[in-house]
Amino acid sequence: MEIFELLKKAKCAQSALANAKSSIKDKFLKDTSYMLKQKKDEIYKANNKDVENAKKANLNKALIDRLILNDKRLDSIIDSLEKIINLDDPVNIVEKGFKRPNGLEILKTRVPVGVICIIYESRPNVTIDAAALCIKAGNAAVLRGGKESVNTNKIFVSILKQALSNCGLDSNAILYVEDPERAYIKELLKANDFIDLIIPRGGSALIDFVTNNSTIPVVKHDKGVCHVYLDRYCNYKMAKDISINAKVNRPSVCNAMETLLIDENVSSNLIIDIVNTYKDLNVEVRGCALVQKLCDVIPATDKDWSEEYLDLIVSIKIVKGLEEAIDHINRYGSHHSDSIVTDNYENAMKFLKGVDSAAVYVNASTRFTDGYEFGFGAEMGISTQKLHCRGPMGLEGLTTYKYMVLGSGQIRT
Repeated sequence: MEIFELLKKAKCAQSALANAKSSIKDKFLKDTSYMLKQKKDEIYKANNKDVENAKKANLNKALIDRLILNDKRLDSIIDSLEKIINLDDPVNIVEKGFKRPNGLEILKTRVPVGVICIIYESRPNVTIDAAALCIKAGNAAVLRGGKESVNTNKIFVSILKQALSNCGLDSNAILYVEDPERAYIKELLKANDFIDLIIPRGGSALIDFVTNNSTIPVVKHDKGVCHVYLDRYCNYKMAKDISINAKVNRPSVCNAMETLLIDENVSSNLIIDIVNTYKDLNVEVRGCALVQKLCDVIPATDKDWSEEYLDLIVSIKIVKGLEEAIDHINRYGSHHSDSIVTDNYENAMKFLKGVDSAAVYVNASTRFTDGYEFGFGAEMGISTQKLHCRGPMGLEGLTTYKYMVLGSGQIRT
């Protein structure tokens, strides 16, 4: 069957889904959660096949890490579904209502976007998260995962479709595009009559391909060149703990810190302590000339400041102060997540207002930029653009609005 015939079915399914009761959509989520637990062995078998194929293909460590499922990660997926169930249905919420002098009543009301196409790489959890969020927000989901996770994705999609059918919903509300060829994506990117929004998640090559070829609106979930800045007024222990956590907790994800910026007035003992701890944790450290004078590190190049390593690698730069730190982040960063460690309120506020990123922190790790951690249950990704949503994209980001106007025979003269 041609792709446009499948997309036509997805669009029809979405029309019915848009008016589905919250209880029905939540039953879909509960059934999905139950089947994920029941079919755990089948899921791991399929995932192991994907992981072995990825290793044989010599994919990089970051991609393989994102691909792997284990009890902790599957439990996290299931827990996300439970949290989405407990969230309010975002559809048909009246955000604002007002009455005009002519008697017209105008209601600004949240409605589904429509058919959303998610194009992603490696992470099989995206299959469940994206479908769950789309259905809860009344949208049909067109899923195009990477070939490296095809076996895991197929069993996930079979569970999702079965859950839809169990609830009396049209299983075509979730469409999985298995064809791995990138040329095939081009057809999706031109399907304006059937798809309302494209969301790409993956490496820069995929993001660039989608944004350069799509005639449909795109929400980008771009790379994460994240920073932690140690202000001259930072607390020693807090500065060290955050610097280590932001880099080491899970280096293969987009909210991991890539560059550590340090005020020139910060104690050299703290800098040496952090570098030595990195080395003890097998982190490769690249430093500017000033860092090289204090520690035995690899010289950093200008390219390092804009690099998303997704690995146990960190670049460190000593700056003259807050203004230089902000300028560096806005120049080299990806507008994802950045943090300042400081006990100075004024500097904290300057950093929050001056850094142009989706999430800006004071005295906390960048690793918290996550739909689950923000209380959204899950996320479609983390948008690094400014329209129509920014940061972790949850249920509200998957809706738009329309004006419902109630009259009593008014005509315009």
